[in-house]
Amino acid sequence: MATPDPHPEECPIGVIGAGSFGTALAIHLARRNGPTLLWGRDGERIAAMQAARENAQYLPGCAFPAKLTATADLPALVTACADLLLATPAHALRETLRRLAPLLRPRQGIVVACKGLEPGSGRLIHEVFADELAGSRPLAVLSGPTFAKELGLGLPTAVTIASTDQAFAEKIAKHLHGGGFRAYWTDDLVGVQIGGAAKNVMAIGVGIADGLALGANTRAALITRGLAEIMRLAEALGARAETLMGLAGMGDLVLTCTDNQSRNRRLGLLLAQGKSVEEASREIRQVVEGVRAAPEVLRLAHRHSIEMPITAAVAAVLAGQMSPVEAVRALATRPAKAETG
Repeated sequence: MATPDPHPEECPIGVIGAGSFGTALAIHLARRNGPTLLWGRDGERIAAMQAARENAQYLPGCAFPAKLTATADLPALVTACADLLLATPAHALRETLRRLAPLLRPRQGIVVACKGLEPGSGRLIHEVFADELAGSRPLAVLSGPTFAKELGLGLPTAVTIASTDQAFAEKIAKHLHGGGFRAYWTDDLVGVQIGGAAKNVMAIGVGIADGLALGANTRAALITRGLAEIMRLAEALGARAETLMGLAGMGDLVLTCTDNQSRNRRLGLLLAQGKSVEEASREIRQVVEGVRAAPEVLRLAHRHSIEMPITAAVAAVLAGQMSPVEAVRALATRPAKAETG
């Protein structure tokens, strides 16, 4: 396997996490910026990807650009890249940061592209980051309506990059922007993170409703009321409403709820067929972030006294406390109320 050449100026952003989204981002960066490194923990699989010039397991049909190198050598990647983009699942973020901590250089920036809350603690990405890498190191969170396959194929895509360090956000946006890819930035870290975590829960709910053949009216109602739930929670945590009306909120919610490329939507469809969470997850064969996110989003809502009935219903189905039909009935029999209440 090729060893990365340790010249940071030649690799602006290295990607850590060789799943579907990490691979798609690495492909895009290699198209835009030249030499790009993609790290995965499984050396044998990474070697196969490097030889085949494709991630056949997670992103088949998306050829690697000539300047993309897949590597299992994490220290060499950290040395060779100016900044790092983490595309590991949310539940693996803390472990990844701990592994990176002794390797990082001063002021080497981190962009996190996972969506979710930490299982067990409900902590947001920036909170986990602060726990593990306290100091002046810049952090950004990348989110928005992005299916990996479409990004890997070079189809038009737009994202939001959130950071309290505007210079860092603009720097990352500049590296990503172009070739049909639009990158916007914001300083609303909380809003972008809540939008990215909670939309996965709503997509499971919409998948359940569609799997039960409840129709387009129900789908539209769930998406709209789901957005209202997300906005209530985000604003209680200090986010801005306009963030949730943008790419990282409404944009990502609509995408994830309405297209079968969404793992969360597909899980809901399978639950409606009578399959268990474990059976549905095995069939999908990739991490379904909404399964872990649902109880954490609900716990966060309870902590801040925010009513989130759709989230509660989805969490109950995932925990085996309700069947999909019972969850829909519970939502349908809620009392009438003012829409803005």
